[in-house]
Amino acid sequence: MNDKSEQTTVQSGLIKPSSDESEASFDEASERDDAKSLETLEVRLLLDAVKQYYGYDFLNYAPASIKRRIQEFQKEAGCHHIAELISLILHDEAMFGKLLRYMSVIVTEMFRDPPFFLKLREEVIPWLKTWPFIKIWHAGCATGEEVYSMAILLEEAGILDRAQIYATDLNEESLQIARRGIYHADTLPLHEENYTKSGGSGSLSQYYRQRYSSLKFHRRLSENMTFASHNLVTDGVFGEMHLIICRNVLIYFNRDLKNRVFNLFNDSMCLKGVLCLGSRESIRFADIDSLYETVDAHQKIYRKKTVVK
Repeated sequence: MNDKSEQTTVQSGLIKPSSDESEASFDEASERDDAKSLETLEVRLLLDAVKQYYGYDFLNYAPASIKRRIQEFQKEAGCHHIAELISLILHDEAMFGKLLRYMSVIVTEMFRDPPFFLKLREEVIPWLKTWPFIKIWHAGCATGEEVYSMAILLEEAGILDRAQIYATDLNEESLQIARRGIYHADTLPLHEENYTKSGGSGSLSQYYRQRYSSLKFHRRLSENMTFASHNLVTDGVFGEMHLIICRNVLIYFNRDLKNRVFNLFNDSMCLKGVLCLGSRESIRFADIDSLYETVDAHQKIYRKKTVVK
């Protein structure tokens, strides 16, 4: 883990009351401001503890969002102050796992980042076709939209029947949504556009049925999907995968934690297997760097080498 600590400077200042405020109301305002500053410090100390002990770096998250998530977890944990959470999560990994679920930032959509899915169609799907049985691991699948997108690619390539997709995430609520395959219909225009940009030749409507404000994907797409809870940091290998997709999950991991996850992916990958990362992620300078060749540098697609020089 990263033992390097960061220095935090806390600045305090005076609040000048307006002319119509009484002395009492100014005192109350000052107390509220002091409490807010203290809570902000507690949040920072908690995030520092998480980073140093577990390797997860949430310090760059939007402050208001991360504070709100921590406060929600604080209520569930029954703690009066955020500072109490520090000892709790350091001495109880199960509680830390619960905190992680609250910290999960769910950002996903059908065919998110269409150029990436287009590159999958052009560069990866033809290679997958050469295998009699295909195993795919989608790590950090969130609510599943991108998993169903992958299934559509496989269906249009005629290989969905011989593929098994393992989709994992820490957040059980997200997994439940993914298993149901039911989504709000108000995002359909964006999803249709993404599908077309990703090389789709038909209409996305052929893969779902709509009822009122919801849509449900056809069961055929999910027949070979397995959704499961999995912690990339503490849980084990996932067999020999031909394709591992883990996009925009590792951007807040420190270097040691990234290497641990990359080694997990490498141990779960067959020779010539393909690893896909997010646009802000890379295996360059990681422990497994020399074991992979670049398929597409811009889309962060890598292939495991058969021979390491």
